Amino acid sequence: MTDAVGSIDTPDADDETAESKKKSRKGGKRGKKGPLGRLALFYRQIIAELRKVVWPTRSQLSTYTTVVIIFVVIMIGLVTVIDYGFQEAVKYVFG
Repeated sequence: MTDAVGSIDTPDADDETAESKKKSRKGGKRGKKGPLGRLALFYRQIIAELRKVVWPTRSQLSTYTTVVIIFVVIMIGLVTVIDYGFQEAVKYVFG
């Protein structure tokens, strides 16, 4: 049984020519600009993305900073305790 459009395995001839035409075109607007134009476009895009960022308020920033500092202090304490335990274990085993 065949359908009117064709088989999935064999693409139509029109599809192949349309795809090859799209691939042969190079660059578009970006390809016509020189290196300085592309660099300027890159920086404009960076600024546009930074304007989309939702920046934290001062109170949120201080809360986040406090949480990070407390977490780092806890991790330093944990690593210190584990290191001291390994030190004592090595002293016990090797003398």
